[in-house]
Amino acid sequence: MRYVLPPINAERVAEYIARRLRWYVREYAGKRAGVVGVSGGVDSAVVAFLTARALGPENTYCYVLPSFATPKEDVEDALRVIEALGLPDGNWEVISVDPILKSFEEVLGEMDRVARGNVMARIRMIILHEKAYAHNALVIGTGDKSELLLGYFTKYGDGGVDVLPIGGLYKTHVRQLARYLGVPERIVEKPSSPRLWPGQTAEGELGAPYELVDSVLYLRFEKWLPEERIAEELGVEVGVVKRILEMVKRSQHKRMMPEVFHVGQRDLGSDWRYPRQWF
Repeated sequence: MRYVLPPINAERVAEYIARRLRWYVREYAGKRAGVVGVSGGVDSAVVAFLTARALGPENTYCYVLPSFATPKEDVEDALRVIEALGLPDGNWEVISVDPILKSFEEVLGEMDRVARGNVMARIRMIILHEKAYAHNALVIGTGDKSELLLGYFTKYGDGGVDVLPIGGLYKTHVRQLARYLGVPERIVEKPSSPRLWPGQTAEGELGAPYELVDSVLYLRFEKWLPEERIAEELGVEVGVVKRILEMVKRSQHKRMMPEVFHVGQRDLGSDWRYPRQWF
């Protein structure tokens, strides 16, 4: 098995994302600050570091939103990130989602673990958007390119953000950037997990290490190699490649705005390209 994803220039990438994020929040959106949900994982840690770099710690708000499925060490790691950023006391908070989840279950009845996990993700996003409104801020998303391509996020949950600064970086690149930014090594090396139910891990669900997943995605969507050639390049069975790419195909709806049916001469959606600036 071989991995072929080339490394990034972490310094240049960090400078670019911080500069672009500052412009997007301040100039394009006309907001003051950024709100980040910090989970104790590498993606949210990197986004929190980049947001503080772009907007300053005083304009960065971090919220830790644990549930019954969140290990104690994840909360501790999230608090380590907040401490490392030097956020003012009023700029962070730990809020359990369990009481809100319980109220949903009382109304909706018993849910399986996937449905409950999706509800938890959407509860978290409701909290983050309320905090963003209170602080004249945008919700800064923590999804990376690997997760976006695979559809490994909850629609209108962790996918319901205002901007995705690391959405152009594969998970492997995020870990590289994390080391450059000074994210604690235990967070960099921690197995990724949405923590929507106890024992959940991303690589366990994907059935392959992220280094392999990222190599498949890179060779298919940036080098446009066919499946058989990708399998040959990476030294894996073609079935492994097909399974990863099938996840991309099945999750296409997650990466798109709701379809607008064509009725008028020009309808929102495929007929309309939104201007970056209106005036």
